[in-house]
Amino acid sequence: MAVRIRLTRKGRKKQPFYRIIVADSHSPRDGKFLDILGTYDPMQDPAVIKLDNEKLAGWLAKGALPTGTVKTIIKKHNDAAVEAA
Repeated sequence: MAVRIRLTRKGRKKQPFYRIIVADSHSPRDGKFLDILGTYDPMQDPAVIKLDNEKLAGWLAKGALPTGTVKTIIKKHNDAAVEAA
C-alpha cells in the first residue's frame, strides 16, 4: 500500500479550505484517509497553516510520501516557525 500525505478539499464554492491528510494513494481526493495532520487555509492573508509536527514526523518515518503541494506547504510552515522563534 503506497501511502501519501496530501490535501483534501473542504469549504464552500470559491472558498476552499484544505485538510492535510495521510491516505492510500489509490483512494479518491475526498475519500477515505488514515490520519489528519493539519489544515491549510489559502483564503486568509497570509495563508494559515496548522500542522502537527509530531504526527508528520511519524508518518514520514513510516515511509509516507508528501505530494508536491504538501512539500511546499510544509516548507512554508517550517520557515514561518523559524521566523517566529
